[in-house]
Amino acid sequence: MVVSAVAALDDENGTGPAPAHVDPLGDPFLRTRFALPTRPATFLRRERLTEHLDQALLTPLTMVNGAAGAGKTLLVADWAAGLGRPVTWLTTDAAGQGPGMFWAYLLQALDASGVPVPREIRRPADAHGVDRELPARLAAGLSGRDHPAIVVLDEYDRVTAPEIAEQLEFVLHHAGPGLRLVLVTRTEPLLPLHRYRAAGDLTEIRDAELAFTPDEASALLATHGLHLPAPGVRALVDRTRGWAAGLRLCALAARETPDPETYLKEFEAGRSTVADYLLAEVLKRRTPETQDLLLRVCVLERFCPELANALTERTDAEPILAGLHRENAFVESLGHSWYRLHPLFGEILRAHLRVRSPGLEPELHRRAAHWLRRSGSLPETLAHGAAAGDWEFTAGALVDDLAIGQLFTGLRCEDLTELFSGMDPEVTSPATDLVRAARDLSRYDLDRGLAHLRNARQGLAREDLAQEGPAGNGEPGPGPARLGRALLEALAARLAGSPDDAEAAASAAEELRQTVPAHLLERHPEVSTLLLTHLGSALLWAGRFDDARAALSTVADSCGEEATGLPREESLAHLALLDYLDGWLDRAESRALAATTGTERLGPHRSSGSGLARLVLAAVAVDRDELDRAQALLDERADAGRMPRDPVTAAARSIAAAGLLLARGRTGAALTAASAVIPAAVASPWANGHAALVAAAVHLTEGRTERAAEALRRVPDDQTACVVRAARVQLAAGHRGEAIGMLDRLHLDGRCGPALTVRATLVRAQAAEEAGDPVTARGLVARALVEARRERLRRPFLDAGPWIRRPLGEAPLRALAAGWLQAGPAREQGGDPGGLPSLSPALVVEELSGRELDVLRRLAEMMSTEEIAADLYVSVNTVKTHLKSVYRKLAVNRRNEAVRRARELRLL
Repeated sequence: MVVSAVAALDDENGTGPAPAHVDPLGDPFLRTRFALPTRPATFLRRERLTEHLDQALLTPLTMVNGAAGAGKTLLVADWAAGLGRPVTWLTTDAAGQGPGMFWAYLLQALDASGVPVPREIRRPADAHGVDRELPARLAAGLSGRDHPAIVVLDEYDRVTAPEIAEQLEFVLHHAGPGLRLVLVTRTEPLLPLHRYRAAGDLTEIRDAELAFTPDEASALLATHGLHLPAPGVRALVDRTRGWAAGLRLCALAARETPDPETYLKEFEAGRSTVADYLLAEVLKRRTPETQDLLLRVCVLERFCPELANALTERTDAEPILAGLHRENAFVESLGHSWYRLHPLFGEILRAHLRVRSPGLEPELHRRAAHWLRRSGSLPETLAHGAAAGDWEFTAGALVDDLAIGQLFTGLRCEDLTELFSGMDPEVTSPATDLVRAARDLSRYDLDRGLAHLRNARQGLAREDLAQEGPAGNGEPGPGPARLGRALLEALAARLAGSPDDAEAAASAAEELRQTVPAHLLERHPEVSTLLLTHLGSALLWAGRFDDARAALSTVADSCGEEATGLPREESLAHLALLDYLDGWLDRAESRALAATTGTERLGPHRSSGSGLARLVLAAVAVDRDELDRAQALLDERADAGRMPRDPVTAAARSIAAAGLLLARGRTGAALTAASAVIPAAVASPWANGHAALVAAAVHLTEGRTERAAEALRRVPDDQTACVVRAARVQLAAGHRGEAIGMLDRLHLDGRCGPALTVRATLVRAQAAEEAGDPVTARGLVARALVEARRERLRRPFLDAGPWIRRPLGEAPLRALAAGWLQAGPAREQGGDPGGLPSLSPALVVEELSGRELDVLRRLAEMMSTEEIAADLYVSVNTVKTHLKSVYRKLAVNRRNEAVRRARELRLL
């Protein structure tokens, strides 16, 4: 200290500078502060960053700014070591860091690196001040150099004196090309960086660029002898955000475990060396107030000063958060005064919070939920309310915001369902009952959903008795809850197949809309579209096609907002089914494809919309004799594992599946598919009609004429599609007059598409053929071909029976059939596109029975009648009866013709 005193006295008297070998306090210079940091053996050079640092040779100022442990120092040290030229390195120190101490160490660092300091510069003798000539003399000395001095100031964030920044900027500005200054810092330095940026004189590397990429992280792990699969590396990088120290510490810890890969996937951040590092380097360096704030906001995904104040119950969050962000203290800015914690830091803080303040976390979530509710952030409100275990508040927030429809829109339904899965069953209120009802109905659990709806209805009635009008305390009043209840009642009515209940719910909802704040209705357009979709589905089930089409078209024609996307696609699917039932295949296919495209874009959901659309596509494929495609669509729907209690969807599946099975000759399975019971409050005329038609066709094919006639009596006479197909069955049963009479009573106007008009025309053509009027038959077949060709409608011709081969074999009709009227197998195997149709073996009313097929196969083996009888263990007369039936169905008179025709039809 004697030297220090003498130096101070000399300086005060102006007699001379401090000695060159000691600092202004008289202590020897710490040479370690002038040395390049040693890179560890596991250090990974990252060429993209060193190449970026090379720009430091071209700009006066370079700033490497990142959080603690971001790899700044080692990066710059590695770059400096590889330059092949002297670099002045100084690690700054916070202790006693006045201007005099700073400049004394910087001048010593220049000397140590071989950069001559002008002799006229007086070494500072006072740790807290410098001769004002020092910056000017140093700048002048540096400006005359042939090659610039490269100066690196590491840990520059420790330099907090404004006068140092002013003096340093003076030297940098006036040294010109003689100085290249590199600042390695955790914070934004007190320099006019904006001026350097504007002039293109600043090279910057920040936290985002310092973060390790997955490839770099993989290479770093490899230097530690660890080899992790790419998905595991990406997960680790996501968790650490590519933070260098975090990756290195994880790698070092993983090397000491028996299963490094599992450790890196599942390590507990709160109990790791990473936690020790961050708690020591970031948390414990802060004031108690800052530590308390960080521990409280760690329960939040994002936060602003006002929200942080609500959690701390103080008012100092704004300057603290701004300072933490400025210092790269793992507090990231999201803009507009919102912040978030580095995910790993947040994870560690939460673990520390549970140890330091057990039981506080739920209370913090509760405070956050109530603050966020007032600010209008519903998703975060729900998340924090659930985390707090305050289910009545959380359900109330969802219901009062009119957001209960989001459980059905495909956007947030999975998240909301999972969030409320932990709801305490003991908590009961109208809101919780509504949420439970919505959750159950979204899973098509009608019984449980209705039970919760009844509870909600009773609870709301009790509230009505206790309170009239809006709550008067800033809450939205009772309207949203009651409108939400009406929405769920409409869905329940749809699932139950009850059009009256659906209409009642829709009517109640229309009145309740007047009680709901306009801004909620605008924010949640999905409520109206869901209501109309449920109503339209229920009306479709009841056979009220015009009313259903009006409701569904309103939704389908609505603008394509994301919130209404799924109801719109569902409505398109229902409209596609209506088009199919009306006989318009192209229109049905177009709408069904639009529905499937839309729901695939929305992602996984709990709606039957895409399923119904695929069933319509399957039914269209059957009518076009694209049987493999139809089967694939049905299998895809079955594999999806979603077979809801939605009667419309169930009926559509029955129609598509039964049609496919009939086309493939599997009459027993077709009958089973068509007769499956669909639970519903009211019967659906078209669904029952189609089931009856399949039953009639199967019974007639198998020779049960009376049972076929009984089934036909169940076909409603006000369903055009059912009547047309019933006429086909009547004609096949030999009732020509009844068949034509049924068609005459229909009005096949422009509303009916080719799938109906072609079938009706072919029935009339067959009747004319059987009446001995081939000219009329030929004209009718020609008309049917022209109509069917536009929509590639093949099934009616393949189901018509053997009689149609004669008119189709004539030249004029052959030309009309050329190129499109072929059975599926012929098309799939590259058959002649211009040939006659190769009729399918699945002839709905002319199909051979199992025993007839047995006889036919033995005919092909040249067995006699007696041999066939002995082989089948039946009488000769029974064989002769089967042969007559086979000849009739195949429209032949001899054995060899029967075998030839059977081969043409692929029966053999």
